[in-house]
Amino acid sequence: MTTFRRKFLVWFWGIFSAGLLAAWLVFFMIAKGWLGYLPPLEELQNPQNRFASEVFSSDMQSLGRYYRYENRVSVRYSDLSPHVIHALIATEDARFKNHTGVDFKSFFRALLTLGKAGGGSTLTQQLAKQIWSPRASNSFQRLLQKPNEWVIATELERLYSKDEILLMYLNQFDFLYNAVGIKSAAQVYFSTTPAELKIEEAAMLVGMCKNPSLYNPIRHPERTTTRRNTVLNQMEKYNYITQEECDSLKQLPLAIRYRSVDHKQGPAPYLREFLRKILTAKEPKESDYPEWNRVQYRIDRQQWEENPLYGFCNKNKKPDGHYYDLYQDGLRIFTTIDSRMQQYAETAVHEHMVYKQKQFFQEKKGRSYAPYSRDMSREQIDASMRRSMRQTDRYRNMKAAGYNANDIEKAFNTPCEMQVFSYDGLIDTVFTPMDSIRWLKYYLRCGFMAIEPHNGHVKAYVGGPDFTHFQFDQATQGRRQIGSTVKPYLFTLAMDEGMWPCDQVQNVAYTLVDANGKHWTPKDAHAENVGEMVTLTWGLKKSSNWITAYLMSLFTPDQLAKLMHSFGIKGDIDAVVSMCLGTCDVSVEEMVDAYTTFVNKGIRTEPLYVTRIEDNMGNILATFQPKSHEVISELTSYKMLHMLQKVVTEGTGMRLRGSQYQLYMPLGGKTGTSQNHSDGWFVGFTPELVAGCWVGGEDRSIHFDNMDRGQGARTALPIFGAFMKSVYDDADLGYDRNASFDVPEWFDPMAGCKDGNAAR
Repeated sequence: MTTFRRKFLVWFWGIFSAGLLAAWLVFFMIAKGWLGYLPPLEELQNPQNRFASEVFSSDMQSLGRYYRYENRVSVRYSDLSPHVIHALIATEDARFKNHTGVDFKSFFRALLTLGKAGGGSTLTQQLAKQIWSPRASNSFQRLLQKPNEWVIATELERLYSKDEILLMYLNQFDFLYNAVGIKSAAQVYFSTTPAELKIEEAAMLVGMCKNPSLYNPIRHPERTTTRRNTVLNQMEKYNYITQEECDSLKQLPLAIRYRSVDHKQGPAPYLREFLRKILTAKEPKESDYPEWNRVQYRIDRQQWEENPLYGFCNKNKKPDGHYYDLYQDGLRIFTTIDSRMQQYAETAVHEHMVYKQKQFFQEKKGRSYAPYSRDMSREQIDASMRRSMRQTDRYRNMKAAGYNANDIEKAFNTPCEMQVFSYDGLIDTVFTPMDSIRWLKYYLRCGFMAIEPHNGHVKAYVGGPDFTHFQFDQATQGRRQIGSTVKPYLFTLAMDEGMWPCDQVQNVAYTLVDANGKHWTPKDAHAENVGEMVTLTWGLKKSSNWITAYLMSLFTPDQLAKLMHSFGIKGDIDAVVSMCLGTCDVSVEEMVDAYTTFVNKGIRTEPLYVTRIEDNMGNILATFQPKSHEVISELTSYKMLHMLQKVVTEGTGMRLRGSQYQLYMPLGGKTGTSQNHSDGWFVGFTPELVAGCWVGGEDRSIHFDNMDRGQGARTALPIFGAFMKSVYDDADLGYDRNASFDVPEWFDPMAGCKDGNAAR
């Protein structure tokens, strides 16, 4: 051996040994946490993934998600299609089952070919990069991250099984368009679940893992198809599919069924927003409520103390001692909503509101006061518009920026290009901001809710005609005058005091005296049988103001107000004699809740929105049960059932029996129209469902000028009718047209009447 060769070998092996020693030293220092970043053992054992919380219907359909940063939803390994696993391993890490975190063969191949023959990172290393490596600003910084990822990958392989690592990877990956994790990706791109992904669909999603921006199926479908076919080739190469399957699948189009993720879209958006506010509510403090809203403080305080769902995230702590975060702790919220019934409700609302809106535009066309009523003066209209202007974000932002009143008014009256809402889609137009405010005021609003009276389960919830443009919730948040739907409460008071449906009263105008000694005589615009003796049943089914006034004369306003509160009316009730015609403000939720009393033998059942909440591992955190309250006697409830059914068979609700709705099952309810027909109501029930609807303008001064079009039987009842028809036509829902009210055979509505009285 020559001297040169001997020196060369000494230097070579010296440098090689020094390199190995240096590499060992680097990895040793990383493992000890002395160099670079190594997550604490606790974090490796429990990676801090942020999971969106998901809302489910009672029939296990996803209604939507809550997330702050990423729409990531946890999925179990057993819920993954095997095609996803096979595609991922075949494409990203063929020796995944055999290595311990680092595949040196792949690494050196990538090193020698400069990555042209594939990357050298294993799936475990990629997972380590996704969770713990910050985005590198240059290649050198990225090179320095590699050793840390190797050490983290080795630790992950030691702590987790191969299946768990695959699951973490698929739950972590960002597939674009707010689709973080395989569950969100399956839903966004194919409107399906991870378990139902087909081979070609799984191949496309796995293909995106190489570079989701480059292989974006929405923007680059041809390039993505090529990448998908590469994945299919890999699956064939490693015997996950046959050559015939591969060739056949490569001929298929991508067949994307893209569904964007937006909390303002999708089923039950008003319900999801309602639940978000309820779940994240903080303990009410009286100082946070303005003087005019102290009633709401009282309501919220009671909810905080008595309702376990109210403020759930701020009442309950995780095992680590922190309160639950709705936006990143992956809660699974199981509601009572039925997705099919919710769709029927949304369809009924949409179709009828489109119809009524056309009528409203026709009536107001060419009228200078539109969309307000003709009773409004120019000064009143201007004042209303200015109030609405001050409630806009544009006004608040300009005010905060220091603009004076004149500058703000000028800006609001300067035309500009914009898009405005219509039921046919957004309209491109040139409006002043004030024009756009007035335009939205043209649109009628509504609220609808349906619940099962025996258990309180809320089956459908619609807070308005379009959540994107009208986010104020008229189902629970809005409170409007209830008109004649208040009358069953007064009649209940009479029945509870011993009167009977067949008791007779003379049908004449009655004058009452209020607490201030002022005389009040209600009008009855459509009075029939004037001067005759009529039964109380007739008075209710015809919604007679005169018969109602007679009953009011027998009781004090305080008595009626107390009974209404026991029916679940939470807001203040002004105890005056005119309250018997529905002057108080009540929400749709409270009205539907109250009417369960008539079906339940005098027992009111509170609405129940959620049955249970689980964590992202499926552990049950809380279950929720309905609450019931005894309001009236069974006998009184039977009397009211009799009269309220007459409203539908012979009175103001007769349209429900016609050919349009075909609701021939046992059915009761009450129409309601407030003064000047500003508010239209219908609350009704079958033996199995109670539902209520309100329709009106954003302001009370916005309504039909024509009473025929603005009354509750025309505005609200059709939504109830269309919903109920769809529900009872759907045999899969299990509701029975032949079901009857639970009234004993001994009950006779004629009992207790005086001799000689005859029911009309």
